[in-house]
Amino acid sequence: LGEEHASGLAHVVSSQVVSHPKTACALFKPQKFSHLSPTMKFSTLAAFALAAPAAAEVYFKEQFNDDGWSDRWTVPSDWKSKSELGEWKHTSGEWYGDEADKGIQTSEEARFYGLSAKLDKTFNSSDGKDLVIQYAVKHEQDLDCGGSYIKLLPGGDSFDSAKFGGDTPYAVMFGPDKCGSSNQKTHVILHSDEKKDNLLIKKEVSAEWDSLTHLYTLVLRPDNTFEVFVDNKSVRSGKLEDEFDFLLPKTIKDPDQSKPDDWVDEAEMDDPEDKKPEGYDDIAEEIPDPEAKKPEDWDDEDDGEWEPPMFDNPQYTGEWRANRIPNPDYKGKWEHPIIDNPDYKYDDKMHAVCADGCTHVGFELWQVKTGTIFDDIIVTDSLEEAQTFAEETFFKKKEGEKKMYDDIQDEKRKEEEASMPEGGDDDMDMDMGDDDGFGDEF
Repeated sequence: LGEEHASGLAHVVSSQVVSHPKTACALFKPQKFSHLSPTMKFSTLAAFALAAPAAAEVYFKEQFNDDGWSDRWTVPSDWKSKSELGEWKHTSGEWYGDEADKGIQTSEEARFYGLSAKLDKTFNSSDGKDLVIQYAVKHEQDLDCGGSYIKLLPGGDSFDSAKFGGDTPYAVMFGPDKCGSSNQKTHVILHSDEKKDNLLIKKEVSAEWDSLTHLYTLVLRPDNTFEVFVDNKSVRSGKLEDEFDFLLPKTIKDPDQSKPDDWVDEAEMDDPEDKKPEGYDDIAEEIPDPEAKKPEDWDDEDDGEWEPPMFDNPQYTGEWRANRIPNPDYKGKWEHPIIDNPDYKYDDKMHAVCADGCTHVGFELWQVKTGTIFDDIIVTDSLEEAQTFAEETFFKKKEGEKKMYDDIQDEKRKEEEASMPEGGDDDMDMDMGDDDGFGDEF
């Protein structure tokens, strides 16, 4: 089979695989090739191989459903003292969609929380694949100040899990963070290999702060675009160069240019013909009340010298200022000339946060009020793979968790209503013998 025909066949097969997967599967049945010569059969199968999409790679997956989870994760015992580190609790929480499905929960207030695990396989940005990070988080507490983000980390064999902490280099920091009413967001922080710096997204991404589980997904693509999903709904997407400071500005103010000394940029000026009236400065801001009279019982010896009260002088109009007139020398606002930035260069590796290979995931947090549960983590190169995992985990439990939560809240309301006295405050017996309750002597 000629190269041109093989290429054409590959195109046809590719369209069948993408648009009609059932038809594509049928094409692979042995009887479909029975009439072809051995050479044609080989070429056709080769075309299928070329057209078939690469299988998704899962670099890490954690559901925390077994007691052996702690063997896969390491607490950074050298990061903080034992008294400063909070303990992780293995639990499904107070409300859940499946009691047997557990996560890990922060359990001690005003503590640091650290935990890291090694990926099953190193993710390298040089492989030209999408990077997808996804995990579930639930705040059972009324979180006032604390983080619930996840980190993707480089380090390889030199990664020291016992010392993992806030100063440990990371490739991605992603997820909710809250402290007070002014700082409530989803962190999207990416490492720039070119700048050797961690870059925050320019426009904040909102986060969910109710008491139910929510799913956070970040996608970084080799075409230098990104997308953030919350509960599988896209909440932000765009170009890395637009949303992060990966690149220097394309244009800058010309450093060799400055505003001329004789440039007049005041549109108005004082009227030189306008003169301050004589006696203007003698007008007092306040004057004595002319209708005020010294009280008859005023004693100068005991009360001091009587002075009439003062009030605003209606003739006083404030500090004198000359009238303003158009400035005949006005040249307009001076605009600094703009030139192309000689240091600007496009970086086609902005997405390459794992240029040196990412090998671990971790949590490095501070929480005042605790009760946050983390679950269902996946690192993959396929959004579809992550979404399938979400269907098998997050969405499978979502409705049941919501129902249980609502039932618990309804029960709490009923208990509160039952504990209130009938009729509320109106029926409280405040009779102490008279109307004011203090007796006749008052």
